[in-house]
Amino acid sequence: MTGTRRTVAALFLLPALVLLGALVVYPIGYSLVRSFYNASGDGFAGFDNYKTLFTDDGIRTALKNNVLWVVFAPAVATALGLVFAVLTERVRWGTAFKLVVFMPMAISMLAAGIIFRLVYDQDPDKGVANAVWVGVHDTFAQSSAFPKAHPGRDSPLRPDQGGFVTKVPVRAGQPVTLPLVGVAPDQLPDDAKKAAAAKPEPGKVTGSTWQDFTRGRGVGRLGAPDPSEVGYAGMRIEAVKDGKVVASTKASGDGTFTLPAAADGALLRLPAGNFREPYNGVDWLGPALVTPSIIGSYVWMWAGFAMVLIAAGLAGVPRELLEAARVDGATEWQVFRKVTVPLLAPVLAVVVVTLMINVLKVFDLVFIIAPGSSQDDANVLALELYRKGFAEGQPGIASAISVFLLLLVIPVMLFNVRRLRREVRR
Repeated sequence: MTGTRRTVAALFLLPALVLLGALVVYPIGYSLVRSFYNASGDGFAGFDNYKTLFTDDGIRTALKNNVLWVVFAPAVATALGLVFAVLTERVRWGTAFKLVVFMPMAISMLAAGIIFRLVYDQDPDKGVANAVWVGVHDTFAQSSAFPKAHPGRDSPLRPDQGGFVTKVPVRAGQPVTLPLVGVAPDQLPDDAKKAAAAKPEPGKVTGSTWQDFTRGRGVGRLGAPDPSEVGYAGMRIEAVKDGKVVASTKASGDGTFTLPAAADGALLRLPAGNFREPYNGVDWLGPALVTPSIIGSYVWMWAGFAMVLIAAGLAGVPRELLEAARVDGATEWQVFRKVTVPLLAPVLAVVVVTLMINVLKVFDLVFIIAPGSSQDDANVLALELYRKGFAEGQPGIASAISVFLLLLVIPVMLFNVRRLRREVRR
């Protein structure tokens, strides 16, 4: 009877064992064997492919980035999940909040990568991250309306510390012309009006600054406002004597301006602030920030996973212990740090270990979000495996990377298995 039961058990297990062998054991064994052969597969390479793991610049960059992923991504996602789980216990709409935070888990890595490729777009009109960043920046340091403006031919202006200054001192009662070119018509200020020549005023320095350009060859007068030309509304003008600003003003809509008698004998300066380039935000997907940016997108997806597991563990925490700590005079921060977190340690370990295994194999987000110009800087081992195996035709090195990844994952898995066994014994 015992033999019959074993036979029946073996028959039931056979399909699973066949699938396990075909889909897990055979690929691992084949990759291990293939990692000792050259690219063509007909020559034994020994440990050369494994030596390449520590000498190839691309693989070393991938390994360094994987370390960053393992250190920061699980920690940040778990910390956020813990905070969300604890705080949502105290609000009515906690369930709705958890649903919103967990919702990204329903999105595939491919879709999330496409979403964040758009979120991190350099153009503030497309990328949400830069739209917010530029909006905050421009609130405190607004860009100029004349970033491309510069003196034209036979101009009375010369360059000066990012701006422009008159070549000779100005005199009261003698109107000054400060013509510039280079601003696109659609970039001119909304309050700009038809340019006008300044009128002399006794004891004051007057002048005009405008777009000294009229479409059409040979049309218009150089150095004087023409009917189709527009004033530089809002242009700042400073009167400088001995390196000090003695007076300043802003041009009106038609480009005219007036300075007091103190400006007599001074040089007129158009400071660099008039020509500040528009702020285009942060290069999120540039070489310096591409890896942290992609880690941010990963955290967005997996913080909900951490929150749900931690919330489940939190539901099993005895409330009497928390209340006892509060009765003894502990603050909420002390209750959280010295009671809640220690009691949740097993759950937190599960979340961290699971995410560590997950980030060691991260591929989709890096492949999709990182542009071609920054993909080398964002490289990870799984992506390098793909590139070596399919793009560069080096299956031996790709197999070595896969074996190396397996060796990295095994200790984490063993730790998780032992921890689960200890939990069962308890």
